[in-house]
Amino acid sequence: MKNIVSFPIKAGILSLALATGISCSQMASQSNSIAVETGVSASLANYRKQVLDNVKYDLHLNIPDQKDAPIVSTEKITLNLLEKKQPLQIDFKEKRENLKQVMVNGRTIPINFEKEHIIIPKKYLKEGQNTIAIDFIAGNLSLNRNEDYLYTLLVPDRARTVFPVFDQPDIKATFKLTLTIPKDWKAVANAPLQDIVAKDRQKTYRFEESDTISTYLFSFVAGDFDLVTRKVNDRLMNFYHRETDSSKINLSLDPIFKIHGDALAFMEDYTQVSYPFQKFDFVAIPDFQYGGMEHVGAIDYKASTLFLDEGATKDQKVSRSNLIAHETAHMWFGDLVTMRWFNDVWMKEVFANFMADKITQVSLENSNYDLKFLIDHFPAAYAVDRTTGANPIRQPLDNLQDAGTLYGGIIYHKAPVVMRQLERLMGEDAFKTGVREYIQKYAHSNASWPELIEIMDRHTPADLQSWNEVWVDEPGRPQFEYVMDSQNDRISELTILQKGEDGTDRTWPQFFEMAFVYKDRVVELTVNMDSSKLSVDKAVGMEKPLFILFNSSGQGYGQFPVDTQMFQNLYLLEDPVRRASAYINIYESMLNRKRVKPEQLLQIYRNGLTQETEELNLKLMTSQLGDIYWNFTAPARRQEIVTELEKDIWQALQKTKQPNQKKLLFKAYQNIFMTQEAKERLYQVWQRQEAPEGVKLTEDDYTSLALALALRAYPSGNDILTKQLARIKNPDRKKRLEFIIPALSADVEVRDAFFSSLESEKNREKEAWVASALAYLHHPLRATTSEKYLRQSLELLEEIQMTGDIFFPANWLNATFGAYQTPAAATVVRSFLAERPDYNPKLKAKILQASDNLFRAEKLLEEKDQMIK
Repeated sequence: MKNIVSFPIKAGILSLALATGISCSQMASQSNSIAVETGVSASLANYRKQVLDNVKYDLHLNIPDQKDAPIVSTEKITLNLLEKKQPLQIDFKEKRENLKQVMVNGRTIPINFEKEHIIIPKKYLKEGQNTIAIDFIAGNLSLNRNEDYLYTLLVPDRARTVFPVFDQPDIKATFKLTLTIPKDWKAVANAPLQDIVAKDRQKTYRFEESDTISTYLFSFVAGDFDLVTRKVNDRLMNFYHRETDSSKINLSLDPIFKIHGDALAFMEDYTQVSYPFQKFDFVAIPDFQYGGMEHVGAIDYKASTLFLDEGATKDQKVSRSNLIAHETAHMWFGDLVTMRWFNDVWMKEVFANFMADKITQVSLENSNYDLKFLIDHFPAAYAVDRTTGANPIRQPLDNLQDAGTLYGGIIYHKAPVVMRQLERLMGEDAFKTGVREYIQKYAHSNASWPELIEIMDRHTPADLQSWNEVWVDEPGRPQFEYVMDSQNDRISELTILQKGEDGTDRTWPQFFEMAFVYKDRVVELTVNMDSSKLSVDKAVGMEKPLFILFNSSGQGYGQFPVDTQMFQNLYLLEDPVRRASAYINIYESMLNRKRVKPEQLLQIYRNGLTQETEELNLKLMTSQLGDIYWNFTAPARRQEIVTELEKDIWQALQKTKQPNQKKLLFKAYQNIFMTQEAKERLYQVWQRQEAPEGVKLTEDDYTSLALALALRAYPSGNDILTKQLARIKNPDRKKRLEFIIPALSADVEVRDAFFSSLESEKNREKEAWVASALAYLHHPLRATTSEKYLRQSLELLEEIQMTGDIFFPANWLNATFGAYQTPAAATVVRSFLAERPDYNPKLKAKILQASDNLFRAEKLLEEKDQMIK
């Protein structure tokens, strides 16, 4: 039986107004005129939800051959208007010129367009059913148009950038879509295909009426795609892709379909709700902005995450399984039951991640659920939560146009940790019962986090409102310390203390484990940390250990203390989860300048290269090793240690027998190499396309190697990237490399011109390409010539937030500031923010998150300089 935490009784469930993210004052103003303002305000959304019902869209888009040609479109909206209180605002984030005609109930009316809204005056409306017909030119911002394909990506509020719509998650609607496309293209959408009519150089796809869905889930893909159809567990699945590598296709198709089938079966069993939509198809899109997007009936994926080659590591396979499971889980969490307002967007993401981890545990053989959960979520959550820009899981949102800023490491990675703590607090059976009740109660509708908590509260004696306050409504993480006294080598007292990392007096109720490590055994105790100070009575009388490992099961959350005796005895920990937890704890202590210095930790990892036997741990270790080397080691010191570091990694590569571990070590070597000997060794690998013995390298790997060599301008005068370009057969991958090449030029003026080109929105369309190019442009080896771009990068941020997708502002900032360590770079950030005291607070938080390593490196290197002096 699991221990249950008891909390003091607090106030009951929040009011419905707060549940929907709308204040009482906003609700009180509904009888007054709703202001017309850009975006979708909470007051507008609340009003429309009160008066609109049974909304249906009938859309026809005529997509021409030419990428830049306008898409002539028509739309018919039918709706039931419950009360005629206000003019009706229809969202359309485009130019007035894109609107050609508006008809209401069969009558053409003057076009009234203001601040991204079509305004329909009350006099043209009637209570009951209304029909609004609009002729327009579709907006291009979210159509992702390429020469031979396009796709929509409309989360969180981007449906309105394509067509006129009531773009809010709680006005679910049906869509009847017609697409006229070039005759050689295929198309897929949310609903099943009704028929295809070919005429001249075009053909028209007519789709059946979709399920009732939120507008951000409306989707279609059209273009030159191959189609693979299979039946899995009696369900027909259609898979559209553009992959040309036959080896990748042959190796990937079976697992792609199988994992989808396994995920559907798991979710139906867990929720006790059958798959709730008409069909289940999916599409692999080159350089898709996200790993995937959960469009009903037509999931989109980044192609490179699905198609793996024979050199794929265990981590890549587990990541593919997790991604597929994540998007499949969204069919229930997000698509079937949707948040009322985007302040609760994290709900769909936390459940998708939480379920994905469970699905992968059963769908992949030899997967270590606890290890994968720890490595996937904790470093990524800490990377945000330790910063001065940390945000709570649940954030306020006044206007949907700012919803994209809510996304990030907290909702994707801290939230699953919190949900797992909730499951542990309630017990697995009670938790599952609550989740099933939630899904069944709100199916095909919307719900808020307080409404979910109200359900879960009925299945546990714990006061979830108190628990919720610190875990969900507040940012940051706890910081733990401990005091241990002993007599005659026996523990006489062990006390654990916690407070906020920011110094605040807060308590995060949670369970975690402590491992007491001896030369011949490990004893693990569970701690129920429900107060700021806790005596671990079970430890009293135990033999004093060599060291104590906090969070040994990888389920607790916070900055945990590290014992320096652990450094030389680390590999007494036979359990890979414990070693992973140790790596994370030590790394976090290094960042906070506690008990371990960067170079000391670097040496610990160098010693561990031949001792770490778990592939996922080796990836974690080599990743942190690279971060320490590039981000927290001064350039002059790098030159002093690189020869021996290269030797350590190469020797470890030779010694290990496991192919995946060999590849990870090869990638680590490729990441840090600088000596002439290493450059020549890797150049020969690339030139001859002969990998080291036991290492499998593919076309993508050789492209990555060519980029690393070009970054180091090796060999001099040899245009290695042009030669690599000629080797690439896939047209999509070829275009990607063509875009990135100028960012790696040895000529500073070429790099300057490339950065200047990013000021134009059209040159930022391929966001994944831009982020990759920026990472090379701002690489530490180029920092002295690229520092001048930092100010302009910040000045472009507000525009990028307006024109880019939800992750692009953070990706832009991380790729730009991720590897700087100089006071000058830190000054750019500080002065930029100081000059703008009223700057968008959510964008300010993103800046502080992205520059956190810069500020820490500045302090760590400053301390080292003072010690030398």
